Amino acid sequence: MTDTTAPATPKNKIPKGAGNVWTDIGPVLLFVVVYNVVRRFPENNGILSKENAIYWATGVFMASVAAAIGWTLYKGRKLPPMLIITGVVVMVFGGLTLYLQDPKFAYYKPTIINTLFCVTIVGSIAIGRNIWKTAFSHAFNMPDKAWTVFGLRWAAFYAVLAVLNEIIWRNTSEDFWSNSKLFLSIPLAIVFMLINLPFLMKHNIEEREEAAPPAEKKAEDAA
Repeated sequence: MTDTTAPATPKNKIPKGAGNVWTDIGPVLLFVVVYNVVRRFPENNGILSKENAIYWATGVFMASVAAAIGWTLYKGRKLPPMLIITGVVVMVFGGLTLYLQDPKFAYYKPTIINTLFCVTIVGSIAIGRNIWKTAFSHAFNMPDKAWTVFGLRWAAFYAVLAVLNEIIWRNTSEDFWSNSKLFLSIPLAIVFMLINLPFLMKHNIEEREEAAPPAEKKAEDAA
């Protein structure tokens, strides 16, 4: 008798990651490193003075975002909508920061980016074209209701980041604000992703189980 039972799908397998992590955190890490390096220079030392640290960091951040976009295109991948938003805002407000020599435009930038992320996700869900499903459907296979919940969770998270950025830059020093990207924003994002992982695994597995081949069900009934 031929065994018609389909091989079991490992239930603890974590789906393939969605997106390049270094494309997201690489520019932030470079910003923090460059800022802290230039802050070690003495004051009134020409263009490499410690008071110019924010401008050097902003310039490197702009260059690294442009490099991330170029690398994505070079690899033949479609630009994610969020990377497009980031690129536009970074170039506009980073350019204003450097041209006007006003660091406030650099402070505004994370608030605007995170607010646009939040609005884009909520707006796409409202019109029935969940951008989070479009971005991550190659990694997870979930019902629409789960995609909506996942998208709204991230929209809320981006709203929190926008508010948090406003609180930090308005009430702390430039040094604290610049380094908060490394010791606060990135850890919060990692923790939030880990919190959502059980939700993703649960709904991803359920969808696969529902889509089991009819032959497997017949074999179970025959037994």
